[in-house]
Amino acid sequence: MTLRGIVAVEEHVATGAFLNAAHRLEVDPADRRELELMRTVERQERFRTALTDISARIAAMDAAGQAMAVLSINPPGVQPYPVTDAVPLAQAVNDDLAAIVRCHPDRFGALGTIAPQAIDAATKEIERIMGPLGLNGVMINSHTHGSYLDEPEFEPILAAAQAHSAPIYLHPRFPSTPTPYDVYGLQAAIWGYQAEAGLHAMRLIMSGTFDKYPDLTIVLGHLGEGIPYWLRRIDNRYAFATQVSGSAGSMPALELTPSEYFRRNFVLTTSGIDDPAVLDLALDAVGDDNIMFAVDTPYEDTATAVRFLRDAPLTDTQRINIAYRTAERVFGVECSAPGRIAPD
Repeated sequence: MTLRGIVAVEEHVATGAFLNAAHRLEVDPADRRELELMRTVERQERFRTALTDISARIAAMDAAGQAMAVLSINPPGVQPYPVTDAVPLAQAVNDDLAAIVRCHPDRFGALGTIAPQAIDAATKEIERIMGPLGLNGVMINSHTHGSYLDEPEFEPILAAAQAHSAPIYLHPRFPSTPTPYDVYGLQAAIWGYQAEAGLHAMRLIMSGTFDKYPDLTIVLGHLGEGIPYWLRRIDNRYAFATQVSGSAGSMPALELTPSEYFRRNFVLTTSGIDDPAVLDLALDAVGDDNIMFAVDTPYEDTATAVRFLRDAPLTDTQRINIAYRTAERVFGVECSAPGRIAPD
């Protein structure tokens, strides 16, 4: 079939100016190993070019039949840096993203970045991202110096996101407590990334955050960071814990079950998970109108991801929703270019 468009929504970029500035900055000792890894990747010519060459990005999209990409700065963004560096760097990144979108409005949307370590500046930047810059949401790379969005000091950020209808893409990074993961490459994408992002999402659910901010939308990559697999047990154990008066620890009373928040407040993307069995589980968990296509460029192959979307055993409605309709609703992009997903 031929779709009206294919929109990929976790697509990382960087500018030479961002990389040159960020690579000169000092970082918190707890973030040093993660930044060493990312800087090593960013210095490799093939990744640096893939991140910075927008013309080559468009050519790869055209070759695969992908109409649009929702761009975001390469993780972990500005979160590892001191406030005095992170705030102006976030503003510069967002200006650059907006410029790319203005130059190619039919090919790109973008998610702005913020510095959660500077609460007031972050809330003002959300307003600028969703207002004058005209971007499509915010990407936050999980914890900031070991602190999570459910913690009280971050409430102004969540309030601003809800007030300005800014979906938050909760992207993984190294776990905030790295020691158990600090062997065998477990800190990064093999295991630590999804464990970290899944933990962050569960903290938001179990803290009662979505009772305070019922209209907040959180986007999770990798088809839900493992949470759909556990939803039935999470509900079951939550019910058990409430019956035994919170013996599992401090736990607020929730208005809904954990799975109900997951279905109401979360949207999933396919980034990096080209597995029809996992996609089927995600469809059962949240429905096709809460799943979006993503590649995770430049760390996954665009043509392979589009081929997965083409070949997955989906109904026409499911394929259309995943390909572009959910992204149009969640991120406010408007995809009009054709996306060819039928075999040649």
